[in-house]
Order: sequence, then C-alpha cells, then structure tokens
Amino acid sequence: MNLEQLCLKTCELARDTGKFVQQQREHLHAGLIEEKGVHDLVTAVDKASEKRLAEGLTRLLPGSGIEAEEGTSERKGETWRWVVDPIDGTTNFIHGLPCYAISIALVRENTTVMGVVYEINQDECFYAWENGGAFNNGKSIRVSETTRLEDSLLATGFPYTDFGRQVPYMELFAYLMQHSRGLRRLGSAATDLAYVACGRFELFYEYGLKPWDVMAGAFLVQQAGGRVSDFAGGDQFWTGIDIVAANKGVFEASLEAVQRFFPSDSVG
Repeated sequence: MNLEQLCLKTCELARDTGKFVQQQREHLHAGLIEEKGVHDLVTAVDKASEKRLAEGLTRLLPGSGIEAEEGTSERKGETWRWVVDPIDGTTNFIHGLPCYAISIALVRENTTVMGVVYEINQDECFYAWENGGAFNNGKSIRVSETTRLEDSLLATGFPYTDFGRQVPYMELFAYLMQHSRGLRRLGSAATDLAYVACGRFELFYEYGLKPWDVMAGAFLVQQAGGRVSDFAGGDQFWTGIDIVAANKGVFEASLEAVQRFFPSDSVG
C-alpha cells in the first residue's frame, strides 16, 4: 500500500467533487434542502457529493468500507474504512457563504493513516499521510510557533443541537476572548483544523461534533506537528464529542483553560 500515491489520488477526487459542488450551488433552491433535525440541514448536493466520493474511494481502494455523514453507502471494510463528510459547512453552503469543505479520512483498523480537507471556495487542498508530513496544494505546512495563548488567534464553533453544555462553553468563550488575539467561527470544523495545521490558527476547540467532522483535520494537525485531545486530555477526540487541537506551544495552556470551565471532563 503506497499511502502517498493513494493520498494524492484522493485529493484529485476531492477537487473533482468540489467542482461539482460549486456548479450545483448555482442551482440550489428550497426544494433541495431538508431538515435532518433541529438546525441540522442537508441538501441534495450533500447526498450527490457523498455518492460520488463513496464510489470514487471504493475504486481507489477496493474492499474498503465507507462511513459517511449522509449514510449513502453501507459498505463495510475489514481493515480499511473511509470517514467522509461530503460538505462540512452545509449551512454556509446553503446561504452562499464561504467556507465549506470536503473532509476525507482513511482509517486502518482503528488508526487514522490519511487525511484530506479540500476547502472548495479557496481551492485549497490540505492533505497528509502517515509519517509523511502535511501539505497544502503541494507545499509543506506546519503549525505555528506561537508560545503564548495571549498572542494566539483561536477558532471554535457554536453548539447548534446539544445545548446541555452551553453555559460552561460561553464562560470559556468569554475567558478566551479576554486572553487571546481573538476568536473566529467559520462554520466548518474540518477547515478550522486545517487552518491550525498550517498555522493560521493556534487553537481550535468545540464540542458536539461527529467523527466525519474532525478525523481528517485532526490527523492533519498531528502530522503538521500539533497536538490533539478531547476535553479530558485523552485520545477520544476522534468521536467529535469534544476536541482541542493546537500547536505544541499553546496546547497545555489551552487544555488548562478548557478544563477550568469543564471540570467534569478533566483528567482524574
């Protein structure tokens, strides 16, 4: 298995699918939009994009399984599994706001070995494979070298279905507002993580996500020299239930800040 070649072919598939997504954006109307749940939207374009990706990824790696947000494929793989979000940032997509991205992770048994995040509007493809470093459009990327939270630009996302932790989340938001250079909410967790990987953000944190939102981006951060954990400092971030991703210089301070307001999630 040549992961580098497979990764580059996956990037090509993501770019081709991204072109399709942009073409379909011009024809989007209310009849193509559904509500999966409260504040949780999906479009016919999400489903068509996912189908294209599932078919293409299966051709690239026969016998692999597909775990995708919209459930258009039920293929199971004994060793290899693709984890796919066909449009991460669907609400942005619906409203014509950049950014939104295609997110693809490849898992070997229980270990992520490849991540691709294609931000469609900026035509930026972030990608990494196991022990191969991380890249954006062919150029090597690294997390930033900032060492102080006060000098950092942060990214987060607002809860839209799970409001059970909203109070500590808003308290943490207020604290970080006062102890950083600012916070941004782009509306695409996959893109946020890719931007941590290339040094545009020093920190991303959020809760209430899913594996397909974070697996590719978290792998990018790790391969670019950053650190990723859940709110407890453990390794269950891949679930998306909660995640902290940062460069090594501010990771500990970031996790300490999170655990100050989420004490029930702290280690021990």
